[in-house]
Amino acid sequence: MTLTELGWNDAFAAAFDPWRSKAHVHPGRVAIEFNQIFRVYVEDGELDAVTAGRLKHRARGRAELPAVGDWVAVRKRPEEDRGVIMAVLPRRSAFTRRAAGEVTGEQVVAANVDVVFVVMGLDRDYNVRRLERYLVMARESGASPVILLTKPDLSADLAAHLREVTSLAGDILVHVVNPKRGEGLEQLQGDLGAGTTATLLGSSGVGKSTIINRLLGADVLRTREVRASDSRGRHTTTHRELVVLPGGGLVIDTPGMRELQLWDASESVRETFDEIEALAPACHFTDCRHRDEPRCAVKAAVAEGKIAAGRLENYLKVQEELAALARQQEERARKTRR
Repeated sequence: MTLTELGWNDAFAAAFDPWRSKAHVHPGRVAIEFNQIFRVYVEDGELDAVTAGRLKHRARGRAELPAVGDWVAVRKRPEEDRGVIMAVLPRRSAFTRRAAGEVTGEQVVAANVDVVFVVMGLDRDYNVRRLERYLVMARESGASPVILLTKPDLSADLAAHLREVTSLAGDILVHVVNPKRGEGLEQLQGDLGAGTTATLLGSSGVGKSTIINRLLGADVLRTREVRASDSRGRHTTTHRELVVLPGGGLVIDTPGMRELQLWDASESVRETFDEIEALAPACHFTDCRHRDEPRCAVKAAVAEGKIAAGRLENYLKVQEELAALARQQEERARKTRR
């Protein structure tokens, strides 16, 4: 594949300029991450690479180290299909979560994603409050969200579910697909053009790996049946991987996408809960928390049935999580200063 087919553009080319004159250094895109060893796609093929010691030393956290989807400057060893990643080029977007074992450490799960397919099953997995949270995560990343509703044959009321999701989605596209039967996936082609990178966000068992297999035209990714009692599945993806589709697009498959936690998502919350944010200035108190305060415009809208009580509850829960994270980050900053 050419770099352009992998998503290379003028912005990445400009970021690579300082490395262009370096001997044996090439631009590449991280395709697989496995135990600190990376498979990198380059112009003339692929190679295995490790992170340069200088890059590790200068990194202020895991978020500055290579991740699947990253464009990197990689030094290729002559006559070998091995190399060393010298630098990570600036990201256009990134999905992040708290690094394992760290209170405020950030880890990049997938980088430079253009489109995120938020996948939710219409069986017992159906939960609009969880969907709202996923939309916040998608917007926070910098990618454009598209909602995929799977398992329509198991929906108790497909028309009602579609109306409810479409209502909260706003201008976000909503597609009903049945990946097991290969139905509706042609709707995704417009979001998967050449050089476009997508990823999937959703619970285990909603059909993410099946969707990718259908797009690939072969059962490349392993899948498992879900439990009938609660429609939950088990993780089948064991490592992060950038998958090239026959039609020219790319998909990042990752086991960690459903475990993402909010990270500096204030603007994304405003976009996802726009009607609550729009009403907030009408509250009597400028610092109204929309809980026990009198003359709260948001609570009045809930009482009048204009806003679902569960939606407000979810909004407040997200705000509490962001506030707790801000406190933890500030405490860590104070300790660092001391």
